[in-house]
Amino acid sequence: MNVLSLFDGMSCGQLALNKANIKYDKYYASEIDKYAIDIARKNYPNTIHLGDIQNVKGEDFIDNIDLIFGGSPCQSFSFCGKQQNFDDPRGKLFYEFARLLKELKPKYFLLENVMMKQEFQDVISKTLSDIYPETKFGNLFGVEPLKICSSLLSAQKRKRLYWTNIPNITLPKDKNILLSDILENDVCEPMLSNIYGGFKEKKPRQHFTKSVTIRANSGGGNIPSITKKSNKNEYRQLTVNEVEKLQTIPIDYTKGVSNTQRYKMIGNGWTVDVIAHILKGIGENHGR
Repeated sequence: MNVLSLFDGMSCGQLALNKANIKYDKYYASEIDKYAIDIARKNYPNTIHLGDIQNVKGEDFIDNIDLIFGGSPCQSFSFCGKQQNFDDPRGKLFYEFARLLKELKPKYFLLENVMMKQEFQDVISKTLSDIYPETKFGNLFGVEPLKICSSLLSAQKRKRLYWTNIPNITLPKDKNILLSDILENDVCEPMLSNIYGGFKEKKPRQHFTKSVTIRANSGGGNIPSITKKSNKNEYRQLTVNEVEKLQTIPIDYTKGVSNTQRYKMIGNGWTVDVIAHILKGIGENHGR
């Protein structure tokens, strides 16, 4: 089985494939962030890096590609942004994903993105349905997104849309993971006493709740926070390792670059266990 990962980031796709016990022969990756590429190379040195998606051409592949997946840039569609959708150069990169689906026509595909206005969803759904008209969603033909919140499999509330033709996808069972399950002991992080506002939330999260979504921005205000057990008016930001666990990424997977870059790439990444849950629909022995 050969895989093409678009907008690969730090290669959460390979983490998910391994968690889903799906064997693959070659893993091609398109990514432009040098720090994310460094982490991918550190953890998966056999990755075949292709660079900018706009320079990747289907005709250049000697091998058949069995699976294409990726999460095209979300800033253009997010309710947290200006919602410039396909007028934004980042939003237009979705069409590069669609172009490579047309050129390579893999057996399976998976596209991830944020919650967005219905009109934007419809454009993506129609584009993918035109390429894969035989795909069924329920009793209907066509590609429609499945909404999954990562809180079912992690300590983070992260709602995302998934367009795919991978069969037999259902919502995962809730593992009931809370912040208290992923917190480190004896963390020597500074305690802050003013109201945390980086996420526009009224207060930091408590140990018995879920975290808000970690976002890709590298500023400190985009790092989730947790209250102190003994004093709810004091809180600290989650550590890098705790945020890795929010995304169900192995501890220290992102080690090797600055903490600023680590937080950024984790926020840009996938919740690995959600992707693994979807990929299990392919089956362990496909393409062998």
